[in-house]
Amino acid sequence: MPSHPIAETVASLMPRAQQELAELVRFQSVADWAQFPKSESEGAANWVADALRAEGFEDVALLDTPDGTQSVYGHLPGPEGAPTVLLYAHYDVQPPLDDAAWISPAFELTERDGRWYGRGAADCKGGFIMHLLALRALKANGGVPVGVKVIVEGSEEQGTGGLQMYAEAHPELLVSDAIVIGDAGNFRLGLPTVTATLRGMTLVRVQVDTLEGNLHSGMFGGAAPDALAALIRVLDSLRAEDGSTTVDGLDAAGVWEGLQYPEGDFRADAKVLDGVDLIGDGSVSDRLWARPAVTVLGIDCPPVVGATPSVHASARALISLRVPPGMDTTVANKLLMAHLEARTPWNARVQVEQVGSGQAFQADTASPAYASMAEALRAAYPGQEMQAAGMGGSIPLCNTLQNLYPEAEILLIGLSEPEAQIHAVNESVSPEELERLSVAEALFLVNYAQSKKA
Repeated sequence: MPSHPIAETVASLMPRAQQELAELVRFQSVADWAQFPKSESEGAANWVADALRAEGFEDVALLDTPDGTQSVYGHLPGPEGAPTVLLYAHYDVQPPLDDAAWISPAFELTERDGRWYGRGAADCKGGFIMHLLALRALKANGGVPVGVKVIVEGSEEQGTGGLQMYAEAHPELLVSDAIVIGDAGNFRLGLPTVTATLRGMTLVRVQVDTLEGNLHSGMFGGAAPDALAALIRVLDSLRAEDGSTTVDGLDAAGVWEGLQYPEGDFRADAKVLDGVDLIGDGSVSDRLWARPAVTVLGIDCPPVVGATPSVHASARALISLRVPPGMDTTVANKLLMAHLEARTPWNARVQVEQVGSGQAFQADTASPAYASMAEALRAAYPGQEMQAAGMGGSIPLCNTLQNLYPEAEILLIGLSEPEAQIHAVNESVSPEELERLSVAEALFLVNYAQSKKA
């Protein structure tokens, strides 16, 4: 890290940052009340609000969004005539999945091998801590040179759109000149990266019904239509032999022209087992950032342990379809739903329901704010130049903000580099990455303020 007063301040604040991240990770803030108590999310929201108040933010509020969750808002006025920058993060997290597979408890921040482990450490509670570190460093070195708005979402991982709907109903709330989304990540640990594109997403639930109730497979199997078998056929129809996504009528031949993802690096990052093929065709970058990708997220069916010899009357699945920039998610969703209905065999009854969606996003990396960020990242990562990459994930709020504030420049940075294993067991954050990106964000705010004066 270069010898810079802001960098020195951030370094001195890292022990406090670790303690605060531990406190925030402790909340089991999964925004699905069927899995975790709503009080856990409310506790995390209050923690964030208290942290903003302690930093001198005004108008701090818990916003009740239409999906039943809360987003946290605060405003820190800047010098007269200074631009306003909106900083975004989310405090909700993915469920821990298999608790037994975590080396240390999912909701207990644990330091191990130079990383901090815990659900949300990188995605995206660490992103909020990054914002705090940047602002504290500026306050200790002459003050924050811009007006700052902070919005911390409570349901980003669920894709239920609460904050998007709230922002559309209150468009004056988040008005800003530039927006820093702290929910992305570096392409590789130590390689400063801004995310230029995000895939959109549609989430659908499909249910297949064939019988009034389960039947004895010995007495009826072979003629009675099995709903689980029908569902398996439907799900299989979503992929070609090589694993490529095949939704009827959906273009799956996009090409990514930018930063390439070497196949060997991807295999290592994804921890693909030896001898197992990757799926799809084209480059890895094509598959991740320029083409649609379907994933079966879950199936309701009996587990192997305790299963009975039955022909199943009903089965259902949850399906995600990631949509690349340039493709309308609404159109893709209609095609997916039509495909599922058309491909259901044996005239089985089928119900398809959309349960979440978000449009893809493409940033203007030639805008002035990106020049300010490039300079900041160059200082925080000596010897490295800012890279621009795609990201296969979705942040639906980006499109809402882009539509509401077309003049605002939107930048995506964050802590979710490959080793972080976000959404998987043993999620972690690199404290060095947290430190460097906090320095970069602080320097960006300085650079951006100066660019607006020029």
